[in-house]
Amino acid sequence: MLNLSDHLFLRLKNKLHRKIEKMKNSILKFLLNFVLVLFFGMIVSAQHSNFKALNVAIQTLQKQLVPDKRVAILDVSIADTLKSPVTVRGETNLPEGESAVLELLKNQGIHFADSIKVFPVVSLGEKTWGLVTLSVINLRSQPDHPAEMVSQALMGTPLKVLESLNGWYHVQTPDQYLGWMEGNGLVSLTSDEMDRWKKSDRFVYNRISGKAMDSPNRKGMAVTDLVLGDLFEKQSEVKGFLKIRLPDGRTGFVRKSECISWLEWTTRKPDVQAMISIARQMLGTPYLWGGTSTKGVDCSGFTKNSYYSQGIILARDASQQARYGEHPDFNNMEALQPGDLLFFGRNAQRVTHVGLYMGNGKFIHSSGLVRINSLDPNDPVYNETLKKKLVASGRILNSLNTEGIMLVKDHPWYNSLPQTPSVRRRGLKGSR
Repeated sequence: MLNLSDHLFLRLKNKLHRKIEKMKNSILKFLLNFVLVLFFGMIVSAQHSNFKALNVAIQTLQKQLVPDKRVAILDVSIADTLKSPVTVRGETNLPEGESAVLELLKNQGIHFADSIKVFPVVSLGEKTWGLVTLSVINLRSQPDHPAEMVSQALMGTPLKVLESLNGWYHVQTPDQYLGWMEGNGLVSLTSDEMDRWKKSDRFVYNRISGKAMDSPNRKGMAVTDLVLGDLFEKQSEVKGFLKIRLPDGRTGFVRKSECISWLEWTTRKPDVQAMISIARQMLGTPYLWGGTSTKGVDCSGFTKNSYYSQGIILARDASQQARYGEHPDFNNMEALQPGDLLFFGRNAQRVTHVGLYMGNGKFIHSSGLVRINSLDPNDPVYNETLKKKLVASGRILNSLNTEGIMLVKDHPWYNSLPQTPSVRRRGLKGSR
């Protein structure tokens, strides 16, 4: 029989044993949780590393397919998640770009769900084309008025419509440049409607600026202003005036002498002296960032507009224009010809300005306003600063229908052609 002291001892012993067992269980649970957390963390870390490496591979592929984001869209990424399938998000206007990204994922054995938005978006229906309805419209970097103006487009310019948002349209111009414009300057068309426009009796406005009136005289009301390069349809002729139809259906009258037929414009040989004459008529026109019309131009918009007067579409920005065409020795004025482009900047890969060579050392360009300067130190209009920054030159007319230099008559957006014209690829790479 246990005495009192033995009984107390036994109770203490049992109590201590239970505490020890409880502590063991707690330690085991802690160790197990620690191991699980460590193991899970290793998995997450490995998974994160894999996703990071995969995203790097996707970004590398995108840079290869779209080296210039001003002219194409391919912005795709995958979510860093343990859930399967992995969601692939982003947007592109290049179906082949989407296919290349998805093929990369397949080759890596990734189970994915494709959520890439491909332009043009389905909600546009069949109206994936458009025409500019105003004398000139502004293109912005974002669908918002305070956003940077990146370019402009002239009346009658055919546009690819990619998407719409709150009254703004994401569009691509014939030189492939991308931007957002307000919908009140655009008429949306189906492919069939665009084909009808291509076959219509079109005329080009061939003066620096003017107006279309509501009657065949100068006493009527203005229907619209016009700038060099605007396109519209001819309906009839009245007393030396053309009755014209604008892309949005409005009609008006413009002097026939101020216009040139589409046929004449697109079949005549580009004339350098005529182009320089047009450029001279723009002397004093204010510099406008993003401007490509006779209302206001930036440097590349000026050279682009000058060449467009001869039915030639150049790339949009100076750094893009510098990539294409032939490249005569810019340090030797005797090697330069009127109509050549002169490029200025830090180096040939960092072009920031462009001008149009006129001959005898002189060039015309938009800097503050359209002006004439010279490369000749003995000339009163010599510009020493620009002479030091001259880094390249480009000859256009020997490279028609090569990459970045397209005749309007051979551009499928303007004309109904049996097939897309082959474009010979040549030229240097550059950046803005």
